[in-house]
Amino acid sequence: MRFAEFHVGQVIEAGPTLVTEAQVLAFAREWDPQWFHTDTEAAAEGPFGGLIASGWHTAAIAMRLVVDQVLAGSESFASPGLEYLKWPNPVRPGDSLRLRAEVLEVRRSEQRPTLGILTWRWQLFNQRGLPVLELVATSMFKLPPR
Repeated sequence: MRFAEFHVGQVIEAGPTLVTEAQVLAFAREWDPQWFHTDTEAAAEGPFGGLIASGWHTAAIAMRLVVDQVLAGSESFASPGLEYLKWPNPVRPGDSLRLRAEVLEVRRSEQRPTLGILTWRWQLFNQRGLPVLELVATSMFKLPPR
């Protein structure tokens, strides 16, 4: 989507995408090798009652859905960060995740008029409708001069 297509209150949905055990294990082994992400037997006896995806894997899934559905082909070029990030429920192998993104603010920078700023809330839900990720992100877009 182009920056001009965003408006406050807009809701964008993407997905679903299936999370496999192989993906959970591969991501965790590379980036978050804690036992409850990498050891299916130990995880079965752990506090979550089974293997769970890394929260960072969950955030990466959301990012992929946003890029594929929204940012690909746009003027987006970076993000200065997140306001907050929460993982209210774990993601498990076999979960089917869908994204809901709500636009909170759209503005052109006063100091840098070729910079568009988008603030939006991303939420991921599993197939049971449980939230598994919530964050508020700021995205920057390169705009033509006025």
